[in-house]
Amino acid sequence: MDRILITSAIPYINGIKHLGNLVGSQLPADLFARYNRARGREVMFLCATDEHGTPAELAAAKAGKPVDEYCAEMWQVQKDLSDGFGLSFDKFGRSSSEQNKALTQYFAGRLFEAGLIEERSETQVYSHADGRFLPDRYIEGTCPNCGYDRARGDQCENCTKQLDPTDLIDPRSAISGSTELEQRETKHLYLLQSRMRDQLRDWINSKTDWPVLTTSIAKKWLDDGDGLQDRGITRDLDWGVPVMRGTEDWPGMEGKVFYVWFDAPIEYIAAAHEWADAQGLSQEDWYRWWRTDQGAEDVRYVQFMGKDNVPFHTLSFPTTIMGTNGVGHETWKLVDYIKSFNYLNYDGGQFSTSQGRGVFMDQALSILPADYWRWWLLRNAPETSDAEFTWQSFQGAVNKDLADVLGNLVSRVTKFCRSKFGEEVPSGGVNGEAEARLINELQTRVETYTRHMEDIEIRKAASELRAIWVAGNEYLQSTAPWAAYKEDPARAAGIIRLSLNLIRLYAVLSAPFIPNASKTMLEALNADDAWPDDVAAALAHLPEGHAFTVPENLFAKITDDQRDAWVTQFAGQRA
Repeated sequence: MDRILITSAIPYINGIKHLGNLVGSQLPADLFARYNRARGREVMFLCATDEHGTPAELAAAKAGKPVDEYCAEMWQVQKDLSDGFGLSFDKFGRSSSEQNKALTQYFAGRLFEAGLIEERSETQVYSHADGRFLPDRYIEGTCPNCGYDRARGDQCENCTKQLDPTDLIDPRSAISGSTELEQRETKHLYLLQSRMRDQLRDWINSKTDWPVLTTSIAKKWLDDGDGLQDRGITRDLDWGVPVMRGTEDWPGMEGKVFYVWFDAPIEYIAAAHEWADAQGLSQEDWYRWWRTDQGAEDVRYVQFMGKDNVPFHTLSFPTTIMGTNGVGHETWKLVDYIKSFNYLNYDGGQFSTSQGRGVFMDQALSILPADYWRWWLLRNAPETSDAEFTWQSFQGAVNKDLADVLGNLVSRVTKFCRSKFGEEVPSGGVNGEAEARLINELQTRVETYTRHMEDIEIRKAASELRAIWVAGNEYLQSTAPWAAYKEDPARAAGIIRLSLNLIRLYAVLSAPFIPNASKTMLEALNADDAWPDDVAAALAHLPEGHAFTVPENLFAKITDDQRDAWVTQFAGQRA
């Protein structure tokens, strides 16, 4: 398909995210978006901040600010950091937008019409010390299934069992630690996911190309124990999307808001609405991405997320879409492929926001440019198992891959050409056996790299890209233009002409991974970024006499002293 819709799991508003959050959704989504744009496809790449719920209220209170003001400020912080890492969103929206408010209320009304929402009376935990009902995740206690003593009221992160707060043994407030908890009756709306169980199972079973990580988690939640449960979609909170049945009041739901996990995925759709509004475009312009009855039938929709988000994206959000599609004539776009990721750990343990352990996005950009981080993170993306960041591994990838292999070739070729032939592509010399071998090898490798990128096999793609860089270095070493120049300047000119074209080839292929370095290479060569389907043609793309400039060193090596200092700096207790 030539139209690609990409969404990244939307980050929560409270605080700056660490590198594990980045590589679990936004960064690989950006890689895929950049690749598809490079192939000439029409791409819509959407993300947003997830702004509703108790954590936002508490973070705002801690900061001494109204919650809407706090969220606006943190949206800007997260937007600036995403720009700093080169995340090429077409729209970075906000779940608190008017567009998401209207769409959330609209979907709720349609689901009610479909008979998939019902009102239920239930008991919820009220904390006297905190003066509020406690959301599920703000109640902690001992898991009745595995005995873990810090299980949350929505799920035990140790055994992953889905829980209700009343299931916990010895519950306490996660806000104050108080055990003065009381169960009070209240009314809430439930999304009847259980009624969609067979339809969801058939749909998931049809996705034979999905990663095992995605389907195994979905099937576990679908069928383990009592199977897929109905889900409460409203809360007794002040901050959120007010409960409405479309544009009408919902009797009995006054003063309540939709649960953050109901409105947050709908923001994917709302972000396109926000994009269209910001561009002065019409409803049809965003419908053509999301409504299959309005032009989205030829769209391939790919989602990126960490494994903890898989249940909501494979079951709850599809229930919203499938349920709505059963009412009236409209049909909304379901996801075609879900790329999920395991966790990135930090230097023998876990990243910890509360303890400040690990590298956070702002800190990363304060010590090194984005491409250094992008390369290591994508090269080590936790696709099939958890991965671990160590400073030794990071230093090795930067020094060996970026500086020694890629950066060194660019520097040697451009500087040698300037010194012997001037700042233009030299004339003279013809391709021989060495060039033919290189072209054949690169043609095969570029096709393999392309296949991995199409299949979103990120580590394999990174490995193949590095092999492409290495092949050029080996060619340069074996042909030794600095030696050839002494005996046969024309032969040296031919080697350098091909090598300058090789730099352009590298810039184009590397752009999804390291966009800033790619831009530097292309600007130095005064070159375009046409994709090199035909390697032989690509290595003759820059003609004789084409002017270029010698770029600054692309990558600086990380010293042992820098590495050791950073090990200490990021061991914990972020200021």
